[in-house]
Amino acid sequence: MFRSALIANRGEIACRVIRTARRMGLRTIAVYSEADAGAMHVAQADEAHLIGPPPAAQSYLLGDRILEAATASGAECIHPGYGFLSENAAFAEACAAAGIAFVGPPAAAIHLMGRKDDAKALMAKAGVPVVPGYDGSVQDAKALAIEAERIGYPVMIKAVAGGGGKGMRRVDETKSFAAALEGAQREGETAFGDGRVLLEKCIDRPRHIEVQVFADRSGNAVHLFERDCSLQRRHQKIIEEAPAPGMTEGLRARMGAAAVEAARAVGYVGAGTVEFLVDGGPLGDATGFYFLEMNTRLQVEHPVTEEVTGTDLVEWQFRVAAGETLPRTQDELRLQGHAVEARLYAEDPDRRFLPSAGPLHALRWPEGVRIDTGVRAGDAVTPFYDPMIAKIVAKGATRDAAMARLRAALAETVVAGPKTNLAFLHALLGDAGILAGEMDTALVDRGGGFSEVPGLDRTAVRLGAEALLRDRQAAIEARRERIANDAASPWSAADGFALGGTRGQRIVVEAGKETFEGVASWDGGGPHVRLDGDDGAPATANPHAAAIVPVDDGVIVVRNMRQTVVRLIQAGGGEAEAGAGSGVILAPMHGKITKIDVGVGQRVRKGDRLAVLEAMKMEHVLHAPFDGVVSELKTEEGAQIEEAAVVAVIAEGGGT
Repeated sequence: MFRSALIANRGEIACRVIRTARRMGLRTIAVYSEADAGAMHVAQADEAHLIGPPPAAQSYLLGDRILEAATASGAECIHPGYGFLSENAAFAEACAAAGIAFVGPPAAAIHLMGRKDDAKALMAKAGVPVVPGYDGSVQDAKALAIEAERIGYPVMIKAVAGGGGKGMRRVDETKSFAAALEGAQREGETAFGDGRVLLEKCIDRPRHIEVQVFADRSGNAVHLFERDCSLQRRHQKIIEEAPAPGMTEGLRARMGAAAVEAARAVGYVGAGTVEFLVDGGPLGDATGFYFLEMNTRLQVEHPVTEEVTGTDLVEWQFRVAAGETLPRTQDELRLQGHAVEARLYAEDPDRRFLPSAGPLHALRWPEGVRIDTGVRAGDAVTPFYDPMIAKIVAKGATRDAAMARLRAALAETVVAGPKTNLAFLHALLGDAGILAGEMDTALVDRGGGFSEVPGLDRTAVRLGAEALLRDRQAAIEARRERIANDAASPWSAADGFALGGTRGQRIVVEAGKETFEGVASWDGGGPHVRLDGDDGAPATANPHAAAIVPVDDGVIVVRNMRQTVVRLIQAGGGEAEAGAGSGVILAPMHGKITKIDVGVGQRVRKGDRLAVLEAMKMEHVLHAPFDGVVSELKTEEGAQIEEAAVVAVIAEGGGT
């Protein structure tokens, strides 16, 4: 067994690998960018090495920097986690050349499975079912459009080097094909350095079920059953579970055998996942399934497999990489109970789930569930990396028990800072259809009750205003006591007593870019706020607030798993935000402008694409808000811009 391991990753997966490595007695070595100098994984490792500036392309994706750190620290092996260099065949070869073990499959297997077209052809040859489509070398747009017509719409366009939903587009009709192809090619080139694509027939309402496989250098290979990853948004997994609901023993045996055969076909060693699209509807022994891709690494959702099989897959990875045989045979593996994982992301449901960044002012985890995280209260979610905050995993004797436990855990979780998908996950786990196991990969994107974004929480606004008034009152009292010696005077009592009845004061507060007016009244219990137009009891009678966290010049009220930022505005102040509808196009987040589609003086129509912003591994299209003319362009292609920076200005009316 190894004595030391360098973890070539960051965040929750780096912490996850460090946890197992230290339990096994390995000395742990972390690498970090300048943005991660104070990160949790750096603090947990025995030593850490700086490898570059914040952008991943200048740090975590530089194999030579990581190998330099491994050599300097005397690391005997490198665990790549997932993402970054985990599926980089050249990096695996460089590790071998440097005499450092790569905790992953052989470079040849990574290369074979890293190209969707090559992988699909190899799987078909090995007898693994594949989706009908086109994976040829001709990449001309017209030729691909002809192939799409031959296959028949709807079709999926996929970057051949893609993964995780990157470079993937669904096209339902001919007229949408050209734009979708351009976007998939550009995203593939940006994310993977390869703009080639393949086409596949779109299976109607499929399930996404994957099989965990493991193989050693002695020729042994097993599967550790399946995971259902059908709950996705824009091809990104949200909730995963094991085993798949409704799975039959006959179908499990067929899929498991196909997955093991896929691993053997590429001479696989280590942990891998074979992903399948499965025909929609109830599962049966004869249900059809089709090879989607093979991920030649540990998966984000591996904890649910660990929970139902009683294994530590990271330990298996280390042991197999060190030349040991698999810890268990297929006959020794058993399913025990059910596990469900929810991915908690820093993203804003009010803004179509755009990634959110910023400091984590408060963070509180529930008990009785597994939390895999790489952040602590006081850390920050930066715009440079994936915005995942944590994976929350619940296990139960049955699926119903596991789902209920996870939903309760989400309700107890507190995050204050970046906006999160916490309330959305909670709603998703309460959907009757999902609880019945009626899922497919497009369910979330089609929408439902779980996707409805509630309006601004007025109760949270009142609670925030009361908290700010209490703080202001406390500050006034503290200042009074410092400058006056009349603490014993009855006129100094802060009990709200006033001749003539309860006193009130008009206040103005700001929350969610809206301005509210109301009345604050005082009694012995402190201030009470009633906003204009409110009915019923004061907010403090039934607050349901999990936390009220001071921040800058206001507070964050965490209530019903949602965050409301509240600020108290001075009398006579508080103008509403100007510029709404003015045609000023702002960047929704920090990112890189990858394409500008218009020029100054160009006439545009409402909805026309103006520019494309790449941020946190995703593309965000900026559209014209109304018919008009581009009067200004404030940036250029390739530029890095900050959140809320002006990209362009659209003027109504004339132009050339």
